[in-house]
Amino acid sequence: MKIAVTGKGGVGKTTLAGALAVILSKKYRVYAIDADPDMNLAGSLGIHDSITPISKMKDLIKERTGAEPGSSFGGVFKINPTISDLPESLSTDYDPEGRLKILVMGTVDKGGDGCVCPASVMLKAILRNLIIKKDELVILDMEAGIEHLGRRTAEAVDVMIIVAEPGLKSLETASRIKKLATDIGIQNVIAVINKVSSEAEEKFVEDKLKEMDVSVLGSIPRDDLVVQADMEGHPLVDYSDSVALQSIEKIAEKIFNYTPSN
Repeated sequence: MKIAVTGKGGVGKTTLAGALAVILSKKYRVYAIDADPDMNLAGSLGIHDSITPISKMKDLIKERTGAEPGSSFGGVFKINPTISDLPESLSTDYDPEGRLKILVMGTVDKGGDGCVCPASVMLKAILRNLIIKKDELVILDMEAGIEHLGRRTAEAVDVMIIVAEPGLKSLETASRIKKLATDIGIQNVIAVINKVSSEAEEKFVEDKLKEMDVSVLGSIPRDDLVVQADMEGHPLVDYSDSVALQSIEKIAEKIFNYTPSN
């Protein structure tokens, strides 16, 4: 299964993606892909060593595409570079057995950096390989704009999870993501409600999502241990008493049994 997690900044999508990756790796081999420009996924898993994002590996990009990142517009480069070996070689292992591997994509600078096509082509080729050709379960921590996903790649995403919190700004972002996902062919868009303090908040968000034709997979209560985990630099899965973690475990179980529509 290939799962993309997205939502407005600050709603907790990286916390959800990281916790799901660890939980699901107990049954599957998992690639956790950081495709958010903020690149916080490894940190949410307690990995604080510096990881060079693929978008900054200039020598590798030149080797595989035949062009320098930032080279002048109109340069010749390979649009289908060979990258099948890269997900394995460039990933960081979360556990000694290598059941969970983390891959940091990075982002491409847009301003005054010449043509960004070689780096963009590289990132998209790696994502296509992971989503279309890899047998492992893949979880992508996305930015809200989901620009990393091209149409062909998106068609192979089994489910997109929108993380929403009580508040109109979060729901407005959810509405835009739903439209973008539909436009590029993602058929299964569901939601997880995060930072819930009351039944009234949960119902408010559920009703708004229902208007968007987005079903809710589950909800996560507001939990001080999530903040504590972030301050201490530990993964949420280290805090067994966390009510948020307990809710995410239930959501993971639903994902195990989720049957995407065709």
